[in-house]
Amino acid sequence: MKATLRFVAALCLICVPAVAQQRPAITGIAFARMYAQDMSASDAFYQTLGLEPETVGTAKRYAVSDAQWAEVVPLPSPAPEGRLAAVGLTTRDAAGMVRYLKAKGVAIDEPLRNGEFAVHDPEGHKIIFVQTGTHKMSVAQKAAWDRASSHRIIHAGFIVHDRAVEDRFYREILGFTPYWFGGRTDDKPDWVSLQVPDGRDWLEYMLNSPPDPTPKARGVMDHFSLGIAHMDDAIAALARNHCVGPNCTKTQLGRDGKMQLNMYDPDLTRIEYMEFEPAGKPCCSQFTGKSPSEIEDK
Repeated sequence: MKATLRFVAALCLICVPAVAQQRPAITGIAFARMYAQDMSASDAFYQTLGLEPETVGTAKRYAVSDAQWAEVVPLPSPAPEGRLAAVGLTTRDAAGMVRYLKAKGVAIDEPLRNGEFAVHDPEGHKIIFVQTGTHKMSVAQKAAWDRASSHRIIHAGFIVHDRAVEDRFYREILGFTPYWFGGRTDDKPDWVSLQVPDGRDWLEYMLNSPPDPTPKARGVMDHFSLGIAHMDDAIAALARNHCVGPNCTKTQLGRDGKMQLNMYDPDLTRIEYMEFEPAGKPCCSQFTGKSPSEIEDK
């Protein structure tokens, strides 16, 4: 009997680490956080997109849906080179994710509080994990629902210098999977998209950045994307919200075969409207994951 108990105990000791290291679900993009030199100017811009603000401390949160938002915070001093401050990812078990990442040797840079904690990827991008259901739209944001030009954030992108190093974090530790890659020419990838492991949103590596990009060039690469079923609907919503100028209507077919419309906030961060489904044939590679949709279970 004692031998049997010792054997069972030994099995339990073997099993515990394996259970502790199971990765909780990562279901999508929660938010993109941008720095703003002029918070009032940024506020006017994001309201032109039809996104209603809520003040949270020094930040403004612009609800895209009950589970996603764009966030603007004051530009610190000294000012960083980029204006994309952080990307949020939704997880169904934030506490479990902390344990998982610690077991993988990932440093927790901001401890779990109010359903959020932060890490930095190998190239220094701040990634914030957000517990599902932590944030909800305010009453005013719900009342302004029909003004929004989009109700979905489908991806965020940032400059990446070493794809292999980033892959060890996003693919090997976090479980992201390939979605699409392409470039300005067919023989050289400039953009690599990786889908979250338990959803359809993605992160986009922006490769081949010049050594010292201009603020506009950096803003093109450090960006986030609002999804839309039909681009005409986004254009109509922008018009209702008094968006004027060619950027409010100028569409193009991306190299991934999806219709796009690019807007730039006052700090030159690009907001890329993108249709959920491709309208043409993508260059360079086929899509290896399902397209996002209007409503998804985070």
